[in-house]
Amino acid sequence: MTSFAPDSIVLNRKLPLWYQVSQSLRASILGRSPRDPLRLPTEEQLAGHYGVSVLTMRQALKELEDEGLISRHRRRGTFIEPHARRGSPVRLLGSVDAIVAQQSGMTTELLDHGSAPVPGELTEFFPDVREVSTYHRLRSDEKTGEPTNHARNYVRPELAARIDLDDLVRWPMTKVLRDVVGADISRITDTVEARLADPETSKLLQVPLLSPILHYTGVTYDADGRPLDVAVIHYRGDRFSFTVTLDAT
Repeated sequence: MTSFAPDSIVLNRKLPLWYQVSQSLRASILGRSPRDPLRLPTEEQLAGHYGVSVLTMRQALKELEDEGLISRHRRRGTFIEPHARRGSPVRLLGSVDAIVAQQSGMTTELLDHGSAPVPGELTEFFPDVREVSTYHRLRSDEKTGEPTNHARNYVRPELAARIDLDDLVRWPMTKVLRDVVGADISRITDTVEARLADPETSKLLQVPLLSPILHYTGVTYDADGRPLDVAVIHYRGDRFSFTVTLDAT
């Protein structure tokens, strides 16, 4: 039986290896094609793929099993759960792959795209450009079709010229910038705050006007500290929570 092939990553030795591996594998699972096989490689094969010990791999797989994304069967192997519910809480620990995993696993519709003047509240991130490329997407639960969040990305125009719109329907912007465009992403800052649904968000997410939502702003920086992309995402407050874990080492 052919096994599912996960993406490769470069591990950051300052973060727990099991966490990075679990987040990378989670992103690969949630971003898989419907035609991809459901069986995962063995623990030993996955450990070799990621360059970690079998014990570390086992800990990463337990994280995904606890989340309900995979199931493990004695003598048969480990399998992706095709109908596992998406949108569960995500622990962010400073990993780019954690951000990719957070944004994966939804049915995505590209609502519109184009160029626009830099919004006033974002001028601090784009001081050297007058216009940015914009992408507006709606994400829905794969199983129920229920809308869960809508996102606007504001991207530097020289990067946008290399973005394929089909990739944005399949993958999160972070993955497209890093793995397709080849951007050198060094860090992403996240800000999450409670807000009330405005008329547009109320209509898109099918929630009552002025109901609570989670307003997320993520700024992606390159190695020189230059912002490449600003993502503004509105999440349904009844479908998402965010937990940030600080590594004391």
